Amino acid sequence: MSADRELDAAKITDPAMRAAYRRCRALNAEHGRTFYLATRLLPPDRRPAVHALYGFARWVDDIVDEVDDGRTAAQRAAELTAVEGLLEQGLRTGASDNPVISALLDTSGRYGIPRAHFEDFMSSMRMDLTVTDYPTWDDLARYVHGSAAVIGLQVLPVLGTTVPRAEAEPAAADLGVAFQLTNFLRDVGEDLDRGRVYLPADELAASGVDRDLLVWSRRTGRADQRVRDALAAQVARARRAYRAAEPGLRVLDPRSRPCVATAFRLYGRILDLVERADYDVLSRRVAVSQGRRLVVALPALARAAFAH
Repeated sequence: MSADRELDAAKITDPAMRAAYRRCRALNAEHGRTFYLATRLLPPDRRPAVHALYGFARWVDDIVDEVDDGRTAAQRAAELTAVEGLLEQGLRTGASDNPVISALLDTSGRYGIPRAHFEDFMSSMRMDLTVTDYPTWDDLARYVHGSAAVIGLQVLPVLGTTVPRAEAEPAAADLGVAFQLTNFLRDVGEDLDRGRVYLPADELAASGVDRDLLVWSRRTGRADQRVRDALAAQVARARRAYRAAEPGLRVLDPRSRPCVATAFRLYGRILDLVERADYDVLSRRVAVSQGRRLVVALPALARAAFAH
């Protein structure tokens, strides 16, 4: 379905606002292959809102994550501060000249998304400018709340629920955390290249692992049993988060369940691939193949069509 048909379904008629949502949709299509595929399973009228939420998150994440594009840390910090200013002004006035923030504000107003979720997200993104290690899980959990749990909470009103929203929020937050922990495991090598370790240092140390060993494994491409053991423990934590989130699938609006269930299965598949690679994620990046994504998505697409 074209972007125009989605916008028509969502009753977004203002030309400037339609252009803003198209920009967010393009960001989603460009950067989030698995996530974008899953959004195709949503009812058309809800897709623009998810694109707006993802587009904003992707934009901000790129500011702090693209560390090899010639910008200094000070320049990235200044860009993030500028976005924070635009967001604050938009939340205060209800409007913005920036297309991504304009679409975000429109979505927030339509679905009653609390501004605190966006503020918490920005706080975690600012941590990425200066924090490179997390001593304990509690330290990392504070980051993950803003970088992932609140994303689940932002999207939940768009998805809709069969129970009061508050009852579904814990599982939505858990699913955001599960997806984030999966990304940490998939991207541990790339994050290390950026100077970051999103794994609790004390838990790594329990397996005899420190940053130096991770750097050595990344540089040499050689696996180490201590690293395998440490990553296996983190895979187990991610699987616990998926188990905590799974009951939440049943209380989503039936029209949204195929989308979330597909994302649930595809992201969970990444953990399977990490295990199948014997936890060797420092010399390569595991990814779900396009064929596998389609195998999972096509039955869900049929269910989604029936639910509509």
